[in-house]
Amino acid sequence: MNTAIYWVVILASGALFGFGLSFSTMLQPEVVLSFLRFEDFGLLLVLGSATGLTMLIYQLAPGILKKPFLVEKFSSKPDGELKKTLIGAMIFGIGWGLAGVCPGPAIAGIGAGNWPVIYALIAMLGGAYVQGRWFSGN
Repeated sequence: MNTAIYWVVILASGALFGFGLSFSTMLQPEVVLSFLRFEDFGLLLVLGSATGLTMLIYQLAPGILKKPFLVEKFSSKPDGELKKTLIGAMIFGIGWGLAGVCPGPAIAGIGAGNWPVIYALIAMLGGAYVQGRWFSGN
């Protein structure tokens, strides 16, 4: 779908996401690492709010809306990929824990002038390339 409203919604969603990351101080790897070391639990509120709101919307939206805003119908992902998802989540979590940088905050951090996160972003892009190149075959 390449309509103007589609791109406006994407831009607005990205801006809101970036603002939320910045407001929550998640752009700073030091804050994330202190959370992961159980020294500062401020990000627990961010995690709980985001997870709770997303879970609520995923449960309620299909019953309230006749169809999603930008696509034809609601859909769900097949359960057959659980093993790959869990392995990917573990690798993602280990990388996040070591670097203190998540992809969303890394991109937003560069936009906010936090240039050292570019090293983590380059590593993420390298990992995505390796996954796409060698492990995406069925």
